[in-house]
Amino acid sequence: MDRLIFLSLCIIACLLFTQSADVEAQGLGVNYGLLGNNLPPPALVVEHLKYHKITKVRIFQPYPDVLQALKGSEIEVFLGTLNEDLERLAADQSFANKWVQDNILAYIDGVKFRYITAGNEVIPGPYAQYVLGAMQNLKNALDAAKVNIPVSTVVALTVLGSSYPPSNATFSNESLDTMSKIVAFLSQNQYPMFANVYPCFAYFQDPKIISEEYALGNKNAPAVEDGTLKYNNMFEAMVDSVYAALEKVGGNNVKVVVSETGWPSAGGEFATVSHARSYVTNVIHLLATAKGKGTPRRPEFPVETYIFALFNENLKPPGTEQNFGIYHPDTRAPVYVTYFPNI
Repeated sequence: MDRLIFLSLCIIACLLFTQSADVEAQGLGVNYGLLGNNLPPPALVVEHLKYHKITKVRIFQPYPDVLQALKGSEIEVFLGTLNEDLERLAADQSFANKWVQDNILAYIDGVKFRYITAGNEVIPGPYAQYVLGAMQNLKNALDAAKVNIPVSTVVALTVLGSSYPPSNATFSNESLDTMSKIVAFLSQNQYPMFANVYPCFAYFQDPKIISEEYALGNKNAPAVEDGTLKYNNMFEAMVDSVYAALEKVGGNNVKVVVSETGWPSAGGEFATVSHARSYVTNVIHLLATAKGKGTPRRPEFPVETYIFALFNENLKPPGTEQNFGIYHPDTRAPVYVTYFPNI
């Protein structure tokens, strides 16, 4: 039976490739976390990415061995700073200059940097006050080096005070002042907003209210209406809630990049291999068949998306957090079979 399932999934993957080969889109990538003690060495990971035609990767901090391995690979890199560096990045331009020198300029001849993110999911919170200053100083350092890499930050949807229906979404009272200033910076520089989008967590919290089919993005999910717009999947509804909040603080021209999305394959009642496979395959299929279009609210902005995550990471907290990987780290065999079209 396992062999038959595997062959069937391979056929589905081939069909998905056929449908998506000519698609124009902003891109599809994967998050490469390193919180595991059984991960393959970076050189093998880069070969793995290339073999599976994954052309964009997000890493959460500048690991020198990873950046060195990525040299010459043509894989685009979405690089983060440590949250604990934000205060110093905001307060000290020379520290930001050194960060750029050590982590960007030292590798730029062989590494294709796509984005830099100042912090991950720190708004609201004690680090939030430093995010804008860190972004500004990193941009200053890049400008001085005559390097053009967009600088932004990553938010969880906890920045929103309300999010349903999507058109009603606003930033929370705790986040509003910080987010308004950050959005003004992004809008002025035409940089994107990075958002981590997880329908699974909303579904886990309220499975009796939220349809499983809607959370997974299955084709037979009943549509949710929001005025004249209709949503057949929670992924697009959540992205559009961020767009609606951005609009309310003057960010009409700010694009949303989905910096993380995924579904765990173990560690909870609804965290299964079947659900993980369905969700990730549905998101990839949605992006691959979008024909250059975005969400119902922002069809002009294709949704660049990074799947979470490349490998299961056994040093994360026990439960679902350890089980978001598409691949097993020790063997690099798939946890479930999916396909990354070159979009």
